[in-house]
Amino acid sequence: MSKSGKLGVDAVIDTGPIGGVQYVVILLCALVAIIDGFDTQSIAFAAPEIVRAWHVAPASFGSVFAAVHVGGLIGAIGFGIIGDRIGRKPSVLYTVLLFAIATLLTPFVTSIGGLVGARFITGVGLGGAGPGIVALTSEYAPEKRRATFVTVMFCGIPLGSVIGGVVSARLIPEFGWPSLFYLGAIVPMLLIPAFWLWVPESIRFLALRGDKASIDRILERMGRLSRWSGAMEVSRRDTLSPVTRLFTEGRALGTALIWVTFFFSLLLTYFLMSWIPMIARLNGLSIGAAVMAVSSVSAGTIMGCIFIGRLADRFNPAIVIAIGYTLGTAAVLAIGQAGSSVPLLFAITFAAGFCCVGSQLCLVALGAIFYETSLRATGTGWSAGISRLGSIAGPMLGGLLIAQGFSGFSLFTFAGASSLCAGLAMFAMGALVLRKPARHRGNIRSAPDRLGQSKPEATTVN
Repeated sequence: MSKSGKLGVDAVIDTGPIGGVQYVVILLCALVAIIDGFDTQSIAFAAPEIVRAWHVAPASFGSVFAAVHVGGLIGAIGFGIIGDRIGRKPSVLYTVLLFAIATLLTPFVTSIGGLVGARFITGVGLGGAGPGIVALTSEYAPEKRRATFVTVMFCGIPLGSVIGGVVSARLIPEFGWPSLFYLGAIVPMLLIPAFWLWVPESIRFLALRGDKASIDRILERMGRLSRWSGAMEVSRRDTLSPVTRLFTEGRALGTALIWVTFFFSLLLTYFLMSWIPMIARLNGLSIGAAVMAVSSVSAGTIMGCIFIGRLADRFNPAIVIAIGYTLGTAAVLAIGQAGSSVPLLFAITFAAGFCCVGSQLCLVALGAIFYETSLRATGTGWSAGISRLGSIAGPMLGGLLIAQGFSGFSLFTFAGASSLCAGLAMFAMGALVLRKPARHRGNIRSAPDRLGQSKPEATTVN
């Protein structure tokens, strides 16, 4: 706070009630996440019907499922860096347009190779949007509620999957599998103008760029301009590249453990989300029951991330997340025993989503908070990129195991081991990096300072 009693940029955002502009930012970022969840999962919902229509082997879809995640790896890393260079808002707009166009073109392909190409381009857009919406949400949320808001925003991804399951169960039998992709393209195209008009650029990003005029306009729109002193928090300029900085000043162990956890977590998630509909269909369930089993995972995810997120507000978040993964291991193992019982399958998949994927969404928030403003989009982008290696491996390994004749029990034993590995990595994060239990989310934000990061220097821009 300045001598006049006015506040710096961070303090203007972190103090006072959450206003309409912040709610709009979080809501529209959540809508992007919902569309992400819908479009990512749409191919798994459509796959059983495409297999029947094209007379191809189910195992051939391993490469189709993985293609979106290969594209996501490139998109997350590339647009994470771009977001730190040109801004969060334009990077989100470009990526939403990209995956909308690719999704629209998907029904026109006629081969597995064509599907792989279309899903790869879709993945570049979907993966690229993630770092931008995480950064925008975290940078417009007050510090003490930042992780909670990021977690709630990211609940849009499983919510999109739930919506996709419900819609698919009605659309596919009535209009065929292409209708799912037409819907998945139209909605993001309608969202683009709303995002462009109503979502401002990140104030913290503008402060790093020294763009006082733009900050003035945004704070006036928020009704907080009179509270701003003109001081902007600007991180010191490093000669190292942003990626290299993820492993300097005490961040190395935390970055490595976050990456390991993301890898195993996404391997598990997309193994489940990609193959549950196909396996359920092979076990004799209807297409409606098969896609609703995935929606059950996503419904559990939403409930789990809220519950686990609340616990992480009060205790060491890494330990809480670790416990979630560990408990989820048993639920994943049990999926292989459900057989053709629809109620049992729904109950077990709900529990797996609650514990495992719910923990994963809280991990996203932990990653966003671990890195400072100048590295946040790069840090979350590279975390998402590394996690995409897991999301590539999960569908591909599932296809290979199915082609080799592995049983449902063996398949889900493999998935359960992935959940356990993610839990062990988070236990190490809690014990070695975040040793002091945080009483609230804001305390996690100070973790980098405790680990040796330099604090930003306050400068006044006239």
